[in-house]
Amino acid sequence: MSNTGMNMRGKITFYEEKNFQGRSYECMSDCSDMTSNLNRCQSCRVESGCFMVYDRSNYMGNQYFMKRGEYSDYMSMMGMRDCIKSCRMIPMHRGQFRMKIYERENFGGQMNELMDDCDNIQERYRMSDCQSCNVMDGHWLMYDQPQFRGKQMYMRPGEYRNFRDMGMSGQRFMSMKRINDSCN
Repeated sequence: MSNTGMNMRGKITFYEEKNFQGRSYECMSDCSDMTSNLNRCQSCRVESGCFMVYDRSNYMGNQYFMKRGEYSDYMSMMGMRDCIKSCRMIPMHRGQFRMKIYERENFGGQMNELMDDCDNIQERYRMSDCQSCNVMDGHWLMYDQPQFRGKQMYMRPGEYRNFRDMGMSGQRFMSMKRINDSCN
């Protein structure tokens, strides 16, 4: 495979121990259960692309965005309480970004359309909460605090009627950011 093709796909290497020690597992696509490849994962290296990693199997639990770089002890760096159990490669989107956010579940209440990053929905739109959304174009990260801080949730194109159905019970999202090709 050419180097260009590899960069388009993304590549992440997971290590059982901190500081890139112990057994390793190289991944270039989604992996729903890391435990079949490693006993645990405490450090990783993203060589190309962007990935979401999860602290539970099957893309569940807390989510963390990882872009190109070295994470020698990501658990203390990111405040993770558990090891990485699954990961999802984020495809790069080159085009327009569009997402409609709704104040209530099932696309109810106030609606606003985003085409760029929003660091605080309360200040920009006078919305107190975002409980559902429709991602029309691009891939997005949503954060439970303003200024792109706090817990994260990866959103790819699709309708999300109720964040509770995704294991995000009681979660409020206050800022949103586009995932673009600048993550490399």
